[in-house]
Amino acid sequence: MPPAIEAIGLVREFKGGVRAVDGVDLSVASGEVYGFLGPNGAGKSTTVRMLATLLRPSAGRALVAGYDVARDPAAVRRSIGVALQDAAIDNYMTGRELLRLQGTLHGLGRAEGRRRAEALLDRVGLVEAADRRVGTYSGGMRRRLDLALALVHEPVVMFLDEPTTGLDPLSRMTMWDEVRRLNREHGTTVFLTTQYLEEADQLAGRVGIIDDGRLVAEGTPRELKAQVGDPTLNVTLAAEDDAPAAAEVLATVGRLVPAPDGTVAARLPEGAAAVAGVVRRLDDAGVAVAGLELAEPSLDDVFVAKTGHRLEGDGPEEAELAAAEASAAPA
Repeated sequence: MPPAIEAIGLVREFKGGVRAVDGVDLSVASGEVYGFLGPNGAGKSTTVRMLATLLRPSAGRALVAGYDVARDPAAVRRSIGVALQDAAIDNYMTGRELLRLQGTLHGLGRAEGRRRAEALLDRVGLVEAADRRVGTYSGGMRRRLDLALALVHEPVVMFLDEPTTGLDPLSRMTMWDEVRRLNREHGTTVFLTTQYLEEADQLAGRVGIIDDGRLVAEGTPRELKAQVGDPTLNVTLAAEDDAPAAAEVLATVGRLVPAPDGTVAARLPEGAAAVAGVVRRLDDAGVAVAGLELAEPSLDDVFVAKTGHRLEGDGPEEAELAAAEASAAPA
């Protein structure tokens, strides 16, 4: 089966020679949830806009649902759903009215449009708010409505551009559940851009890390974490005086790493399989242990290793990128 999304040497250049996307190659399998991770201004949203035919590539080629985004954009649009973080929704219409209107715009008959609107309202948990004006909706409700609007025509590929930015933790988890269900029950391919490491870890089968317009790493979360290093065993001691003895034990099974006072830590090449043996050796050495924690490398560690900086707070503001797009000359 051909990839649901494929990009070869994808480039988007703005005025002044600024390359927001600089030769991105990626392939997303049909039915996959692919996480596109990076800071503001890294090129995430620009990549999505090109794949969704909202922005023409300056160079390279991209296929979505088997159609070329530059040569056959109408066919791409019929095959995809797009929920952008800056989507404009009419605050004076109700959720039900907007969903029915969306069905009409996609060429659905009145009866079928009503049926899908009701089904989607139920699916995203907006039945009770269906006849309220959207201007009264909370941020989480608006994001769920935005997702429903993108699903009216039953797309085979869904682009979600930072779908949980600004949401409270409960609304974020609700959105995660809906993305999982969309993929699991309907086989929809999901291309998810996010700044949240946990979001990518929770939802994506594979992750691509973009920085400064380039794809710097790609793989499953487990594969990427394994590239960073071994898990770390943190041993909290009942008595700080036991630190030298504990360090001697841990040095026999892994590489010691800096740890706070009262704690000894080491990288364990064998991972969880080595923990039981460490506990026995500590006991034999007369070391009293107050706590044990085996910490796997995180996607944050991966991001630092691949880019040299942490994710949050890095990169230019998205507003600057939007301004560049607005002033861009036609490609």
